[in-house]
Amino acid sequence: MMNDLNFTHSIEEWPHFCIPLAHGTQLAARAWLPTNASSCPVPAILEYIPYRKRDGTATRDEQMHPYWAAFGYACIRVDMRGCGESTGLMLDEYLQQELDDAVEVIKWLADQPWCSGKVGMMGKSWGGFNSLQVAAMAPPELAAIVTVCSTDDRYADDIHYRGGSLLLENFSWAATMSCYMSKAPDPLLLPDTWRTLWLQRLEAMPFLAKQWLEHSYKDDYWKHGSINEDYSAIKAAVYCIGGWGDAYSEAIPRMMQGLSCPKKAMIGPWAHKYPNDASPKPEIDFLGEAKRFWDYWLKDIDNGIMAEPSIVAYIQDSVPPQAAYDERPGIWVEGHQWPIQSGSLNFWLSDSGELVEHATGGQVSVDSPLTTGAASGEFCVIWCGPDFPTDQRQDDANSVCFDTKPMVQAVSILGGAVFNTHVTSDQACGQMILRLCDVAPDGSSTRITYGMLNLAMRAGLDDPQLVIAGQSMEITIKLDDTGYEIPQGHRLRLSISTAYFPLLWPAPQKANLNLDLSATHLSIPWHDRSGQLTRDLGHGYVCPVKAMTDTRPETHTRSTQINAVNGLHTTIIDDDFGEFTFVEHGLTVGEVCHEEHGILPHDPHSATSLCQWHSHQSRVDWEIDVYTRLKVTCDATHFYLDATLEAFENGQKVHLKTWQEHILRGFS
Repeated sequence: MMNDLNFTHSIEEWPHFCIPLAHGTQLAARAWLPTNASSCPVPAILEYIPYRKRDGTATRDEQMHPYWAAFGYACIRVDMRGCGESTGLMLDEYLQQELDDAVEVIKWLADQPWCSGKVGMMGKSWGGFNSLQVAAMAPPELAAIVTVCSTDDRYADDIHYRGGSLLLENFSWAATMSCYMSKAPDPLLLPDTWRTLWLQRLEAMPFLAKQWLEHSYKDDYWKHGSINEDYSAIKAAVYCIGGWGDAYSEAIPRMMQGLSCPKKAMIGPWAHKYPNDASPKPEIDFLGEAKRFWDYWLKDIDNGIMAEPSIVAYIQDSVPPQAAYDERPGIWVEGHQWPIQSGSLNFWLSDSGELVEHATGGQVSVDSPLTTGAASGEFCVIWCGPDFPTDQRQDDANSVCFDTKPMVQAVSILGGAVFNTHVTSDQACGQMILRLCDVAPDGSSTRITYGMLNLAMRAGLDDPQLVIAGQSMEITIKLDDTGYEIPQGHRLRLSISTAYFPLLWPAPQKANLNLDLSATHLSIPWHDRSGQLTRDLGHGYVCPVKAMTDTRPETHTRSTQINAVNGLHTTIIDDDFGEFTFVEHGLTVGEVCHEEHGILPHDPHSATSLCQWHSHQSRVDWEIDVYTRLKVTCDATHFYLDATLEAFENGQKVHLKTWQEHILRGFS
């Protein structure tokens, strides 16, 4: 198996076993480990997520974990309680119970006769989040973590809020999780208990959208699990990996500045993907890079990895705007701190619509149609369909824009731009959205980076303050860190809007913002393209996977419809994840998601969000279908949530649950 890579160990797979917890819960697990591990113990690597080892991540797990096992590690993929074939219930993200269970699992792993006593933890997204959170609990057996596409701040950067503004992803993710949590355990693995477990989960299903809406600022609910509340709690070594195309790239620079433990970081051009199977390319040898990190921290092999510059980052070349990219050309640079260099470009805003090099005066008003944002793309590019931001010209037309003159020479940005101003709102609310764009000579506008602020959060995400109409507010907005080269002859554009739908839910009232240009300044970090990476990051490798047969191909579409009568903009997203059968055990699975997000140009209370999922599981004489639906509307004071969950066994409805809730908007 895979002998072309000079693996050092033959391996075996344990397709299903259970890890017992102290109070009777059994966590379902899958493992790959050397065949001689019982006589020659090896370190363990834990991945601990809710996405179902039997089907949800089965193929992806097979692409990664056998690789490390074949180099002398026991790789353990564990489903959290209430997921897959694990017993118990999952009631929310990142609860203390989840983290306590992980600490128990780590202790159990370290105590096994085939384990050397040292444990690493890794994961992408949810698994990257809880790797950080578990590391902050400092279990003594945990020596190192690899965290991919994750965040240190659950409120600032997760899929619920951004800049204190409510993300529509909050609702689509709630519908997604309801679908995943509603799937049945596999009767082939739990012949006597699967149905009882499944019905218990359905009956206890939490209404996540309501829970998340009830916390509209960074209160204790969000501070729990946000490791930036106390970076010093993490003692284990940390390798942070992510991409500029991912929603969580902003967290890596913060962690590299805040963590005091041994640390490394790599930021490529990627979306929400592991970089050995990346989108967009270039891929790297992520499995080999992680192995070097594991070898150093779990096997005490001094391979020089920690003597290298601690940060590797990618500066992307300019590209025309499009909804998906196969590749983003560019260069790799490295350094010992973030930002890697300290230089910056400084601009002021003129009332003639220019970015200039000296302070100016005057004022400018911003009052965007609520349909501004149609070219925003997905907040988090997870499925890698047509989800990247497209040509920004229409959104620019609905914004107030400030341009440089054409660049006399290329300029590379590396870091996070910072915008300062004094602003007044004519309403007791308001949002400000900033986009930095690369404008080509043909007029096309590519979004480089962006940032936003709910003006109620101007004093801090954990310190909301009411907006007083007509009262001047001093605000600072940090745009997301990025790496991007603006070519000679292109212009740099700052676009300012008061709406960004369907990425952000609109403020309760349509506000006109007035900026004092004498107090307005934009600082953009630059890089001179020196210190380019010389070591080879290798090529993406994935291990061979077990056979599957496809019965329906995967497809993804995204479009915007405009009603000519009233100007209603509706974004329609269809994600069909296909249907396929695992040949080895005969399980067939399939999922389909449909979303519609609509708004009128001048009525914030017209916003609607509809998310629907259908999941299917089947074998001969056994069929499970689950349908989830969530519709959200609003007025000036409340959100209105209407949701259903229907489950069918062999065509017969066995469960129906509905929710109708109205929730105070708080600071949203």
